[in-house]
Amino acid sequence: MMMMISWFTFVLLSFASFRLTRLVVYDKITAFLRAPFLEREIVSLEDGSMEEQITIKGKGIRYGIGSLLSCYWCVGIWTAAILCIGLYFFNPIFMPIVIILAVAGVAAIIETIVSYFL
Repeated sequence: MMMMISWFTFVLLSFASFRLTRLVVYDKITAFLRAPFLEREIVSLEDGSMEEQITIKGKGIRYGIGSLLSCYWCVGIWTAAILCIGLYFFNPIFMPIVIILAVAGVAAIIETIVSYFL
């Protein structure tokens, strides 16, 4: 059976997936989850600018998880899948989570836009 969702639910899921993906890949609060798999260091380039370099730790499964966690697009697919499946099978539990993540995602986008113009 095909699952049909409203445009509103699609937009909610889109913003929620965006926010959850950023939370997993970039946010400091989840750095402890990435630490066993990734090493991040700031290096100075020849032109004097600074750049963050990511090194994936280990081999096998550890390396695979590190590769996944270092890829925004990869994590995005998995977070979207988890949110969609969770919403479909466990709607009463996942809908509040999706709404909170979506609101936080929109707020992050607005903050980025406002910061750019200030």
